[in-house]
Amino acid sequence: MEPFVETERLLLREILPEDEEALFELDSDPDVHRYVGKRPVETREQIKMVIAFIRQQYEDNGIGRWAVIEKTTGQLIGWAGLKLFTDEVNGIKDFHELGYRFMKKHWGKGYATEASKAIVNYGFEELGLTDIYGMTDPENLASKKVLEKTGLKYLETFDFSGEATDWFLISKK
Repeated sequence: MEPFVETERLLLREILPEDEEALFELDSDPDVHRYVGKRPVETREQIKMVIAFIRQQYEDNGIGRWAVIEKTTGQLIGWAGLKLFTDEVNGIKDFHELGYRFMKKHWGKGYATEASKAIVNYGFEELGLTDIYGMTDPENLASKKVLEKTGLKYLETFDFSGEATDWFLISKK
């Protein structure tokens, strides 16, 4: 499959059923889920459902999270991409949110920022978006730093499903 986006070190492409093993490694790690609900997956069946859900988003919305492949190894190291929220969140409806998740062994290497910058550019240039939002746990300082390095600006902290959540925005200039 051809990547949607290529950066200096990464290829971003659709998540495929054959990504199951790598995604299980990613999403079964409790540390990866520390700031995203603290509910790591426990079975490969759960990952199959996640893959099916994301692939349905491609069908329904024309966009979803993408597999992030490290060019030098050809390995899936995480996912990143835009997700369309059709339900209202913090007073906003029908918006695109930037998200990412990487295997712990790849943290601190700048991959999340590299992928996020490319995704924001794709959203503005290819999809014609004017606004892209970001959300993160207020205690997740690394994620906040990624959003800020990507150009998103902190707006406020709000209650999202009973959890304090930092709300960020980047608008096309």
